Amino acid sequence: MRGTVTLPRSISQGSVPVSLSVPRRLSFAVALALGAALTVTGTAFAVPPERDGPDVVIDAPSPAPSTPETAATGKPGGGGGGGGGGPKVTRGYDVSYPQCGGALPSNPAFAIVGVNGGRVFSANPCLATQIAWGGGANAGLYANTGNPGPALSSFWPNGQTTPRVCDAANPDTADCAYDYGWNAASNSFQTAQSAYASLSIAASPAATSWWLDVETSNSWRSGSANSVGLNVAALQGEVDALRAAGVTKLGFYSTQQQWNQITGGSLAFSAYPSWLAGGGTLKGAQQLCTRPAFTGGATVLAQYFASGFDADQPC
Repeated sequence: MRGTVTLPRSISQGSVPVSLSVPRRLSFAVALALGAALTVTGTAFAVPPERDGPDVVIDAPSPAPSTPETAATGKPGGGGGGGGGGPKVTRGYDVSYPQCGGALPSNPAFAIVGVNGGRVFSANPCLATQIAWGGGANAGLYANTGNPGPALSSFWPNGQTTPRVCDAANPDTADCAYDYGWNAASNSFQTAQSAYASLSIAASPAATSWWLDVETSNSWRSGSANSVGLNVAALQGEVDALRAAGVTKLGFYSTQQQWNQITGGSLAFSAYPSWLAGGGTLKGAQQLCTRPAFTGGATVLAQYFASGFDADQPC
């Protein structure tokens, strides 16, 4: 779940503007170091203000077969698409906008596709192509998350009255953060629906597994006593929006370090499984599978690097 991001604006109010470029396929260790370096005081850290701009048009390749999810455990289902008739490889992969236009692994055991273009309120321009590669309705999906706050967001729900009231006169509240998360997840779900429609997939995206990507490379609140609570409220809004859309297989992608930094190590989502990043190698991923889940729930997937891609080991 890595790509190129540019930080053209100040990380926090009153701080020195920072401009950084994260190379495509950056190693996770470097990404973690970058996230730690950006936890300066202020209203948000990492990728600033949305620059989560309007959705781009997603493509519409030839339709792929729509097959039902086969995993009953909440893990991504099997079944690759677009890779020919060869035997399945023993690992799954996750891909997103950084892999647009490039060759993808053939016949993955399972696939998880990033809905967004690296940040909330954006679309992966290759979403439909990658869903088709991943087996159509069989492909799992993941969505970016964030909580930049009202001072930095052009999508802040000022004056929104549902599902919670965000008082335009006092927009820096947990209810407003919740609405922001709800809106972000709803936008991601609608983006997935559009991709399904372009592929003539009759099933709903709610039928597959969804993962909420919680990383310091997105914009989050920091620097105040209630920042963690605001971030948790935004994530709760994301969860509730996807559940309201019918999603039943839902989990979180992160590392313990990033989860602690963003949520304070919250156990509010202990009912949901964890997908752990940072395995490095297959052996490292297998070791991650033995670690406690950062959500407090079960660890069901561990990510590592293989053949130039993010690969995933079921736990």
